[in-house]
Amino acid sequence: MKYLVFGSKGQLGKEFVSYFHKNEANYKAFDIDEIDISERDKVNELCRIYKPDIILNCAAYNLVDNAEGNPEAAYKSNSKGVENLAEISKELNSFLIHFGTDYVFDGKKETGLYTEEDKANPLSTYAKSKYEGEQKVRENTDNYLILRLSWVFGDGQQNFIYKLLQWAEKNEYLKIAFDEVSVPTFTKSIVETTFRALKSGLKGLFHLTNSGYASRYEWAKYVLRKMNRKNILYPVSKDIFNLPAKRPGFSAMSNELISRSLEIEIPSWEEAVDDYLSKYL
Repeated sequence: MKYLVFGSKGQLGKEFVSYFHKNEANYKAFDIDEIDISERDKVNELCRIYKPDIILNCAAYNLVDNAEGNPEAAYKSNSKGVENLAEISKELNSFLIHFGTDYVFDGKKETGLYTEEDKANPLSTYAKSKYEGEQKVRENTDNYLILRLSWVFGDGQQNFIYKLLQWAEKNEYLKIAFDEVSVPTFTKSIVETTFRALKSGLKGLFHLTNSGYASRYEWAKYVLRKMNRKNILYPVSKDIFNLPAKRPGFSAMSNELISRSLEIEIPSWEEAVDDYLSKYL
């Protein structure tokens, strides 16, 4: 089995590369400084030379607030680039794994966690570009797996835990949103579940998160307690931060469908945070 990874230097891409390295898999991995998925001819040439059985798209423009002032960059990577991969994967009969986001939802659901059956209604430019990317996959190939993720954390600096601990070093008092709720999800859990899905021949759209859900405030409180930090946390509304991009207040997704399909139990977000802290900190 030959794997081809795009977005190899991001948190998720790094986790896949580490997994492949440990398991001595046949893979190649590239980041945007080597190949931009929006450049179809270059991607096409690479794929035809390597002939991957499985393409993993970890590449994305995920600067949520910056996307509001730079929509071209967001759509270039999150929509056009994904369309290229979907078209090429179909031409080569490769299996495409693409990662989506909980931000495709508007947060207005009042009856439990979001499921795969719930209608998307993205609020921000970033979220709209990611949702369009999902549609490009569906329109251009039948041989795919779309996995929607939320609040991803792993090896890197572009995650809430890393930023929280940086803030905690400089400030005794921290204001953290209590009204932004989703599921913190560890890259290790994502990679392990992705490979279980591959072995089971899973196709289609699934929500892949750790189990449970939390507010930003609850997540921060848990991390700081585990790290024996004495910072004082103030629960505040997310609105006080006046960020450019609209975010759903509640976007927690249920992992029940993928858990049931694979007959597994995905660790809770608390267990995943413990695992991350012991591994990286």
